[in-house]
Amino acid sequence: MTLPIRRIALAGTFALALVAPACSSGGSDDAKATPSAEAGAFPVQLDTNEGPVTIKAEPVHIVSLSPTATEMLFAIDAGKQVKAVDDQSNYPADAPMTDLSGFTPNVEAVVGMNPDLVVVADAVPELVDGLAKAKVPLLVLPAAETIKDSYAQIALLGTATGHTAAAAKVVASMQSEIDKIVAGLPKRTTKPTYYHELDDTLYSATSKTFIGSLYSLAGLTNIADAADKDGSGYPQLSQEYLVSANPDLIFLGDTKCCGQSKATVGARPGWSKLKAVSSGSVVELDDDIAARWGPRIVEFLRAVADAVTKQPVAK
Repeated sequence: MTLPIRRIALAGTFALALVAPACSSGGSDDAKATPSAEAGAFPVQLDTNEGPVTIKAEPVHIVSLSPTATEMLFAIDAGKQVKAVDDQSNYPADAPMTDLSGFTPNVEAVVGMNPDLVVVADAVPELVDGLAKAKVPLLVLPAAETIKDSYAQIALLGTATGHTAAAAKVVASMQSEIDKIVAGLPKRTTKPTYYHELDDTLYSATSKTFIGSLYSLAGLTNIADAADKDGSGYPQLSQEYLVSANPDLIFLGDTKCCGQSKATVGARPGWSKLKAVSSGSVVELDDDIAARWGPRIVEFLRAVADAVTKQPVAK
């Protein structure tokens, strides 16, 4: 896994509309929740891609090794149940960050936290086996491929933690805000083009990725699509390709990791003449918001929509 893809998948790298927690996402997290009796009742059984997960009682000592899951847990009012999070879970500010790693988890350290639920983005075999031996429930919520996946994961966490109603409220709010943002975009006959930068070696994400789907909602055309020869979704572009494509907008998802900015982009050889640079259409994003698939995707889409709205509309 290359560095930018790893960032998207786990740390804050990116993979059904919500009807009920028992619905399948049909995407990267094909999971179903089957609560007993009524919403919020325990035990609950979660049918996931990693197999059935049974949670006997409402968790009170959750360990989250996924920055996105951490954001979701706090958003659905399960924050008080979260006792430890990994070293990349920097939002919200009061999340109990530790030196635990979601990339290379220390099984002994995680078990030593005495968790009654562990949430991760990647099913690391050692962790899966270690928690199974310790009889600690493990919930794997991989990087979302679609917005519906994100909604489904939030709903699943709601069921797993006893916050079904709060999770449904979060999803409904996200859906409403996203609908408003999309409805407020100017009508165009020609879609502006864009380049999303994952890191300063010019890795990008195509329209078929989670983040690419958000840009599509904003009515943009992705210049990276034609460069994805191997179909990975994350091609590495060349300087020549970018200059030739000459995008209308540039979005920097590497301001924190790689120190990139409008100034550094403008100073790159040949970039000062790009339409996005000369028109001031280089957008500095928060790496974390741009690389996670939790409730803050609304903030990301709003930033994109603001930039799109400032683009001139062809007469």
